[in-house]
Amino acid sequence: MAAPSVGMDIHHQNNFKLSKTEKKSLRKQIKARNTLLRHEGIEAVSYATQNLVVANGGLGNGVSRKRLLPVLEQCGSVDALLMPPNKPYSFVRYKTAEESRKAYDTLNGQEIADDLGQKIILYLNFVEKAQWKELRLQALPPGLVVIEEIVSSEEEKMLLESINWTEDKDNKNFQKSLKHRRVRHFGYEFHYENNNVDKEKPLPGGLPDVCESILEKWLKEGYIKHKPDQLTVNQYEPGHGIPAHIDTHSAFEDEILSLSLGSEIVMDFKNLEGITVQVMLPCRSLLVMTGESRYLWTHGITPRKFDTVQASGHYNSGIITSDIGDLTLSKRGVRTSFTFRKVRHTPCNCSYSSVCDSQRKETSPSFPENAKEASLLEQEYVHRVYEKIAGHFSSTRHTPWPCIVEFLKALPSGSIVADIGCGNGKYLGINKDLYMIGCDRSQNLVDICRERQFQAFICDALAVPMRSGFCDACISIAVIHHFATAERRVAAVQELVRLLRPGGKALIYVWAMEQEYTNQKSKYLRGKRISPGKKEKINSDASVEGLLVERVPDVGSRDSASSVPSVSDVQERRCKSRQVTNSELPVHTNRTSFHSQDVLVPWHLKGNSGKDKAVEPFGPVGSHDPSSIFHRYYHVFCDGELEAACQTLSNVSILKSYYDQGNWCVILQKSD
Repeated sequence: MAAPSVGMDIHHQNNFKLSKTEKKSLRKQIKARNTLLRHEGIEAVSYATQNLVVANGGLGNGVSRKRLLPVLEQCGSVDALLMPPNKPYSFVRYKTAEESRKAYDTLNGQEIADDLGQKIILYLNFVEKAQWKELRLQALPPGLVVIEEIVSSEEEKMLLESINWTEDKDNKNFQKSLKHRRVRHFGYEFHYENNNVDKEKPLPGGLPDVCESILEKWLKEGYIKHKPDQLTVNQYEPGHGIPAHIDTHSAFEDEILSLSLGSEIVMDFKNLEGITVQVMLPCRSLLVMTGESRYLWTHGITPRKFDTVQASGHYNSGIITSDIGDLTLSKRGVRTSFTFRKVRHTPCNCSYSSVCDSQRKETSPSFPENAKEASLLEQEYVHRVYEKIAGHFSSTRHTPWPCIVEFLKALPSGSIVADIGCGNGKYLGINKDLYMIGCDRSQNLVDICRERQFQAFICDALAVPMRSGFCDACISIAVIHHFATAERRVAAVQELVRLLRPGGKALIYVWAMEQEYTNQKSKYLRGKRISPGKKEKINSDASVEGLLVERVPDVGSRDSASSVPSVSDVQERRCKSRQVTNSELPVHTNRTSFHSQDVLVPWHLKGNSGKDKAVEPFGPVGSHDPSSIFHRYYHVFCDGELEAACQTLSNVSILKSYYDQGNWCVILQKSD
């Protein structure tokens, strides 16, 4: 039967004699329409037009042009199929509105297979015109060059055959496989925990003989300036990748070389201003990173089984363009990369002193050994910093996160709610039916709250001047990770619980050790606890809430009966992270993996304009001034650690725990 009008209110669907399945499909169609409007600004109309937006049918949803176009053409002559990169939707324009209406009636709720063979359901809505947030076409990062066909197919075969993945493990050249890929090192072993090598421990044998003649040829032809003495060979299966990173300045000379063999790949480059450039690396091509691209831009490979590429196969200097009429998906093959480096034996003297480990003059503080040292550390690297960056920080904190909004809007009307560590107060006005009050240690942030007509006061999160049992609910968003010992973090949770009445609930968010590194906006999967490792099952880069839920297995929420490790167990495990061996807190490199749970995270500030956005490892990014860099202390939590801290309190039960865009989160309830 024909689908009801897209403009029809969900409550009026009973006017049609719909089956239960049809009613469910209609609800999901309307949800898709509302989600696209809320998150992408795509507005549907209630009358037939030539244009349709196809939810769940996009490159970011694992659906290629080759897969979707034949389905659409069953309903009429397709004038254009526009597929924005990394989005789980597309636009189709038919020759006539009648053909568009036929597609709307026929394909809404239809199940098709994506390029992995998984079933998805299409939801279509009429639009006046195709509209999307256009990506700016960027030039290659300065100093980056892609040289195609640098080796012949015969040389490729010799290079691949030179790597013996089954070599005897007793050989010092052998490197056991990492979690997601096979790795071999030559010359020196590359240490992924610090992107460096031990210069005092060269590996025997040097580089493979087959590389010598090829490197000499590149030198002679002027493609490279230094002859490498270190080689890392990585083998990437489809779906695998590598986190964004910058090779340590002092470890290697200016050139970093990456030879792609076996299969093409798209590599992501990102700078401190948040500019992202996706670069196609064809098979048998050489990537040469020098200068700014070597020292300032992170490079990494997003773990996915398909890349967004030009359907025509034509690239502008290797860049994936924003021509959405010429984009499709390319299935990845097995890629083997030969990464060549020249080990540096003198300090780095690059032009980027503010981010250069050889030239940074400041020394990091030591990890605190007692409560007094922890308090002093927090004073210097949390409280003082937020006072300095308050205005700039506030300018980057304007969009509420859906799961937090959902928690606040679900509370009964008239509830008294405290936001402990409220920052600029972005959650204080979410639900007008609540009586919300905020507090923060920063005078300047509290002043911003008051300018916005919110109720807020200054206090320490460990000693909130409110009577016990006063609140129906509390929220603590990105606060507890700033406390420098496990005892102080538990005390912060205990203070939240003290404020609650019996039966009251608290929502806590802290930064997660486990992170994803992708270019898309955050993903939200309501009601599901998805660990970063399992998120790989959600193919590609979709960023629109709700459109992908049907294709993800419901892994459920962890409740209070779940087995949760103790705080001491989690601390001992330390997320299998590298310990701070010399007690000095490491400075985290933004937009790279965490290698320690206790770190200093840089905040780049430019003047007092308030217009420049900040540099966060997982949040918004913007311009920076190397003369104004502040470091904030963080203890990033590993999986289970926040729950363990909560369960040390006898009067608490955990209602729900989940992972939300780089944070571990719990909803707890105070016992009667």
